[in-house]
Amino acid sequence: MITTDPAQFIIDFYTSFHDDLVSGDEDAAVVVDRYHTPDVVQYADGNRMDRDKLIAHTRPVRKNRPTSRMEVHEAMTDDDRLAARFTLYVHNRGKDLTIDVHFFGRFAPDGRMREANSITRTVKEAA
Repeated sequence: MITTDPAQFIIDFYTSFHDDLVSGDEDAAVVVDRYHTPDVVQYADGNRMDRDKLIAHTRPVRKNRPTSRMEVHEAMTDDDRLAARFTLYVHNRGKDLTIDVHFFGRFAPDGRMREANSITRTVKEAA
């Protein structure tokens, strides 16, 4: 059950996960397991990622070390479920991206992500 402010919860989740990936030297699997249940399944724009694919996905993040910030427009919870609409601002390899995200997820009692579905749209790419 999510008992904190849902907007702050999703910001803290993604910020902490990202920071642990790019700032630490722990094995990526250890970091992924800290934030996700072993049976995690995520769909991003229809693309399925399980734990193994999520770990593989962390490799370019660690290599490129993008920076990002989130602006949550709406977020709500119901027991272990969280729905949020936010904008993600990313600076990666000299490019600035603005991405609208519609997120629907379930979290374990310890705060780890169990399931997620997100739909994204890149709003603009600034020079």
